[in-house]
Amino acid sequence: MAGLRQSEQAVIGGFVDPVFDAQAVFRALLDATARPGTVRDLGGTCEPPAPLGPAQGAILLAFSDMTTPVFVEAERGACAAWLGFHTGAALVDAGAAHFAVLREFGEAALDTLPLGTLAYPDRSATVLVETESLTGGDALALSGPGIDGRRTIAPAGLGAGFLAAREANRALFPCGIDLVLTCGSAILALPRSTTVEEV
Repeated sequence: MAGLRQSEQAVIGGFVDPVFDAQAVFRALLDATARPGTVRDLGGTCEPPAPLGPAQGAILLAFSDMTTPVFVEAERGACAAWLGFHTGAALVDAGAAHFAVLREFGEAALDTLPLGTLAYPDRSATVLVETESLTGGDALALSGPGIDGRRTIAPAGLGAGFLAAREANRALFPCGIDLVLTCGSAILALPRSTTVEEV
């Protein structure tokens, strides 16, 4: 979308078939969340403006409406116009977000984003982080609900504070943040109930 005015960027790049595409993305994310560590490809369903990746844009289109506050940790003008046009969602400060697009997942996210409460643990943020790759990085072992024994993943470019943040997040259960790693159109879900350890 380089070279386009912000008003032009806002109206292009959405789902071609909004109902079918949203249903497909919804099913794929639910399946990825039910099977932590498995990679699902959402396909080229949309073309969001930077800094959103294709999978991040697709998730926000499928799960957002005018009642869904979104936080984007980057330049936000084009994103705000695009999300507003296609979903009615508004960009907000981190503390009010239902969805948050972050550069990386660290302990700072636990200080700024909603974590839910014991009475309403679902009132927490879901975080989307674009990675260099979902393979080829340091091996991590996953365990917990939806995993038979252990599952190994190796996303690249997670940042030095990732494991400490995941451990702190897991200690908050049933509160805490659900994380979705993305790379292009691919996703890998790490819900708050998943334990992540170095191999």
